[in-house]
Amino acid sequence: MTARPYVLFEANYQQLKALAPNVAVLPWGATEAHNYHLPHGTDVIEATTLAERAAARATDAGAKVIVLPAIPFGNDSQQLDQVATISISTATATAILSDVARSLAAQGIDRLVILNAHGGNDFKPLVRDVQSATGVLIVVVNFFQMCPELLEETFDDPGDHAGEMETSFLLHVCPQWVNLPQAGEGRRVPFAVKGLNQAGVWTPRPWSRSHPDTGSGDPRRATAEKGKRYVEAIAEQIGNVLISLSKASKGELPYV
Repeated sequence: MTARPYVLFEANYQQLKALAPNVAVLPWGATEAHNYHLPHGTDVIEATTLAERAAARATDAGAKVIVLPAIPFGNDSQQLDQVATISISTATATAILSDVARSLAAQGIDRLVILNAHGGNDFKPLVRDVQSATGVLIVVVNFFQMCPELLEETFDDPGDHAGEMETSFLLHVCPQWVNLPQAGEGRRVPFAVKGLNQAGVWTPRPWSRSHPDTGSGDPRRATAEKGKRYVEAIAEQIGNVLISLSKASKGELPYV
């Protein structure tokens, strides 16, 4: 396989000069337990896979896109009692995003897409601050929130952490790292404080107590076929985002 010019980890300087990207994609995941059957790097695998597949589609359509190396750490403060979970603070995430955006702006790359695969990462306040400071248009793509109708059609119970959707995703892209027979049921223990179990009310879950096997959602109906259907559809939608951004002209909302 030759180096893909739209993947920064692989591309050489001559390829990058010829490409002259105007959109960068930053995959952002987390390093944390995913039930007993998925790797700690699940979110990084998901973000990187979708970024590269979407960039390939966008490149074929004439977009000038570069996929940056993934950020492997996210906010996992409620999971630090689980072996080898790594958590970074909001201040650290802000500093990383700021330095990446500042570096890109110096090279004339003024459109940045954060491809997020970890539900514990909340980028909205970070983006507002960094975009204002650097002038880079920053777009957040939470892939797991895209195409809700597809999610419902494809999975019996998608789950929100190491459930059927994520397990199917990894069965499609890296089945050698999935040990489905040893998966837990992904049961969530509801809060004993009754008033907190309603829409519009939120507090962090003490993860190991709320999710005894660290999963949230039953993974046992996952299949590689479901994963393939879902991944291909989501990658196509993200590719459309990248194409639109690359073709955008200054002055078109929200690129001002």
